[in-house]
Amino acid sequence: MTAPDDGLHAAGILFDLDGVLVDSGSTVDRSWQGWARRHGLDPALVLASCHGRPTAETIAALAPHLDPAAEAVTLEKEQAEDTADLRPCPGAAALLAQLPGDRWAVVTSGSRALAVSRLGHVGLPVPAVLVTADDVTRGKPDPEGYRAGARGLGLDPRDCVVIEDASSGVRAARAAGCRVVGVRGPVLGPTSDLDALVENLAGLAVTPAASGLVLHLREAVDG
Repeated sequence: MTAPDDGLHAAGILFDLDGVLVDSGSTVDRSWQGWARRHGLDPALVLASCHGRPTAETIAALAPHLDPAAEAVTLEKEQAEDTADLRPCPGAAALLAQLPGDRWAVVTSGSRALAVSRLGHVGLPVPAVLVTADDVTRGKPDPEGYRAGARGLGLDPRDCVVIEDASSGVRAARAAGCRVVGVRGPVLGPTSDLDALVENLAGLAVTPAASGLVLHLREAVDG
C-alpha cells in the first residue's frame, strides 16, 4: 500500500455500496442461501461467488439452466423487502456529509431499485450519479461501471479514488485506472495492490484541495 503521508489527492470519489456505505451482509447472505436451497445448490458455494457481482451474472454462472434476468428480479425484490438488519456502515454518513454532491458517486452491482431502497432505509443520500447493474452491460470485475461513474462526474477515472470491499470491485477499479482504498472484510482479497486500507469509513476524512479533494487516513491499518 502506497498512500502518501499528505493523503490521497482526487478529483472525485467512487463508492461501492454494500459493505462500504450500507451494511447489508446478513440480508445478502440470507437471500442467496434461500435461493441456493430452492434450486438444489450448495449455499456455501453460492455465497463464495455472489459478492461484488451483478445478480444476473452470478445466477448465469452458477445455474445456466435458469433464466438469469427473471431470477435476478425475484431475488433482488426479496432483498429490497428484507430490511430488518440494514444499517449504515460506520463513518459513512459523516464522510458523505463532507463531500460536495458533484464530487462523489456510487457504483454498485445491484439494481437501481435495490440501491435506492437500501440508501433510503439507512438514511444515506442518493447521489446524483448512481451507476447500477441497470446501466452497464458488463459488471465488476469489468471496469465499465467505474468508468461510467467517473464520466458521470465529468472526470477522468485516473483522477478518482474508489472505495471497495470486494476483490471483484478492486479489479474493476484498477482496470478503470482508479486508485483504490480497500475496506477490510472477508471478500476483499489481497491487499498488496491497494493504495490504502481502512477498517471502515470512520478511518477516513476529506478536506478540499486544489486537486478537488484529499482523503486522509485517520489511522494506519496493516494489510
